[in-house]
Amino acid sequence: MGKHIGFIATRFSGIDGVSLEAGKCAAVLERNSHECFWFGGMLDRAPDKSFLVPEAAIQHEKNQWIDQQVFGKKRRDSSVTDTIYELKVCLKKQLKEFIRRFKIDLVIAHNVLTNPVHIPLGVALTETIAETQIPTVAHHHDFYWERPRFLVNAVGDYLRMAFPPNLPNIEHVVINSAAQEELALRAGISSTIIPNVQDFENPPIIDQKQNRQFRASLGFKSDDVIILQPTHIIPRKGIEHAIQLVEELEDPHYKLLITHAVEAEAYEYGSWLQENAQQRGVDLRMVNTSSDDPASVEAHAHQISLWDVYPYADFITYPSLYEGFGNAFLDAVYFRKPLLINRYATFVRDIEPKGFDLIAMDGYLNRKTVSRIKEILTSPDRREIMVNTNYDIALKHYSYAVLQKCAERFFIKFFGLGF
Repeated sequence: MGKHIGFIATRFSGIDGVSLEAGKCAAVLERNSHECFWFGGMLDRAPDKSFLVPEAAIQHEKNQWIDQQVFGKKRRDSSVTDTIYELKVCLKKQLKEFIRRFKIDLVIAHNVLTNPVHIPLGVALTETIAETQIPTVAHHHDFYWERPRFLVNAVGDYLRMAFPPNLPNIEHVVINSAAQEELALRAGISSTIIPNVQDFENPPIIDQKQNRQFRASLGFKSDDVIILQPTHIIPRKGIEHAIQLVEELEDPHYKLLITHAVEAEAYEYGSWLQENAQQRGVDLRMVNTSSDDPASVEAHAHQISLWDVYPYADFITYPSLYEGFGNAFLDAVYFRKPLLINRYATFVRDIEPKGFDLIAMDGYLNRKTVSRIKEILTSPDRREIMVNTNYDIALKHYSYAVLQKCAERFFIKFFGLGF
């Protein structure tokens, strides 16, 4: 008999890593006859399975005020403690009502017990788990000690209590081996590594007619070569390296396409990138893709999604300086695209040893790397071997089957039965 699974986070909306990975987890569970329900401050899931609580949103005015009072400071006023307590009580009632209304058997908490962007929600959920003893999987994407802005704070008591909590009915999940080691060292908590995954058992279907129409709609000519940077425009994505690459390819047919428009918080970086591209003579374009989960057909029926762009790229650039794992890496492999990747720490430790056939750089772009990229772009046979090799490796290590095996282990532990 299927179980009722309750996903809990500050938001399940858009194409951030938490929302995407939660959606993949839900897809695996639903394939095995379980029902998934959603609790959060921002939701774009099915309304009849959603429990929207505005107070759970990061942007809620009380939470924003708390954030301003406790980070970057060593001392907090009693009024802050009182506000945290009041909001916690409100959220705790809502959490228990969510569990009661949807008859939740298992909670999956995505980053809400990890990243203290909403302290009252993390504390409320910790207390709810302790009081109800409901089986819980805490899926951790990025801990507070990995974020410089959280290192100076006036909430050490709450961080030790709830980010993450050490309770017997919680199974902890991390996305890379460094996080696993740090969690054990700092909190004495053991965890399971579940990397980001993709549906490699079901390859994407490419419509060549739509391909030509899409390229034309963005003003590309039939002989243009699209170099795709499929990321948000923020400094840690290293987009300046992609601009340098297109310049050094020395061919006006090579165009750089970024899948996200410049957001307010990265305005200066985005402006600098555009100026840099202009100075280097690089044709840089941006397409404002939908902020919905690309795997959801209904969500982006009238918009360009991220997955609408991947099939029409000739090469992917992913020169990030830091990633917890790297969804764009998996998506490039899923759509069988060759790619340039910067050897960020998680890639070096967890991904590279799998044996992928990639073009890698070590923080800077040299002539040898550019030469190898030219070879890939001009050699269909070499490119075909590369992308097929990568797909086969990813199918083994990063498919939904990997996620399902881990989920089955948790079901056996909590319920004494598998799927």
